[in-house]
Amino acid sequence: MIRDEEALASARSADQAIANGKTGGPLHGVPFAAKDLTPTKGDLTTLGSWTSGDWVPEETTLCIRRLEEAGAILIGKTTTPEFAYASFTKSPRWGATRNPWDPERTPGGSSGGSAVAVATGVVPFAEGTDMGGSVRIPAAFCGVVGLKPSLGRIPMTILPSVFDNISHFGPLARTIGDAIAFMDTASGPSDDDIMSLPLSFSADTARAGSLEGKRFAFSMDLGYYQVQSEVEVVMRKAIEKIRGLGAVVDEVPMQWTRAVNDRWFDVWCVFMSSFFGDRLTQHEHHMDPAVVSMIERGLVANATDYKRVELLRTSMWRDMAKLFETYDALLCPTCATTAPSLNESDDDYVATLPDGNFAGLDITCPFNLLPQLPALSLPAGLASNGLPVGLQVVGRRFADEQVLSLGAGIEVALSSNGKQ
Repeated sequence: MIRDEEALASARSADQAIANGKTGGPLHGVPFAAKDLTPTKGDLTTLGSWTSGDWVPEETTLCIRRLEEAGAILIGKTTTPEFAYASFTKSPRWGATRNPWDPERTPGGSSGGSAVAVATGVVPFAEGTDMGGSVRIPAAFCGVVGLKPSLGRIPMTILPSVFDNISHFGPLARTIGDAIAFMDTASGPSDDDIMSLPLSFSADTARAGSLEGKRFAFSMDLGYYQVQSEVEVVMRKAIEKIRGLGAVVDEVPMQWTRAVNDRWFDVWCVFMSSFFGDRLTQHEHHMDPAVVSMIERGLVANATDYKRVELLRTSMWRDMAKLFETYDALLCPTCATTAPSLNESDDDYVATLPDGNFAGLDITCPFNLLPQLPALSLPAGLASNGLPVGLQVVGRRFADEQVLSLGAGIEVALSSNGKQ
């Protein structure tokens, strides 16, 4: 949805302010887009679902309000799958969103519309949300930058609960610099979210960008993914370029298993049933069947089994804490494949192969189970099929500036990338 009148009015106001000698905010006149999951005052907000009716919020979400108060101009709302549930941006209400590199492929999800807006040059950055990779997956598939900040760096204020711990706002952006501009404005504590962190954001630290002397652990598969050969080729070339700027990159063994994805899915189903389950009674007939199935699964989940997911999360954290004793960050692919066909779905990527590897799509949801760890996706290059590949950088807890700084250095290392 394009905000023609509102955006033009804001642009004229911004021009007039400069003409009158007024100093604008740090994002004065910068256009941006927001996800249809995120309420903005006066704009149709559907969550990709017919169940929302024609809801027009009376208040703008804090994250978006901060960007606007810094001078940025919201020019439109972007597509999402219903309730942001999928890695494929298509919904009963708005249909399929297409990948700008190949219109027969998905841009990823669930912030797919925001990724397309950035990749096609409509805006320098757009807001997205990430509960299982929904910023990083479309960033990888569309060849842009995407950040899942640490839990609490940007107040999460759009859910019924302020105690959810897998959900993040984050930027999709053309460059690391644009992502830093988003974070510099949108982050910071607020009593609107009890889990928001009393931390300021240092843009200068985030822009440092040097790789000299940095130490990275690298895992191609986290121990269990089947990674597409085209993705592996791009990743290994990217790693060599990073080493070329003075960084140490060691390939390390990881022993995680498909249980990580399965338990994240259990949590996700409970999320869906808790926050959207009340819509089934009246609206099931025009909801995405996959959403209905997830809600039904969540509604019968065993509370003890749900709590025991924390035991897996604890084990994962101890593995990462040990890794961070030696390394500044973990590098891995953002996704195990390049962008799939529009006709596929997440259900096509949940198989255990004969060799025991997991035929998964994204390599992002593990780090929503460790929400305090910032995770960045940036373009690593193009695969032999002409599609973008994303490199994921996972950092120490709450070290968002460090991860962005490492990303800035990697961006320089990979800036000569064309078709691999």
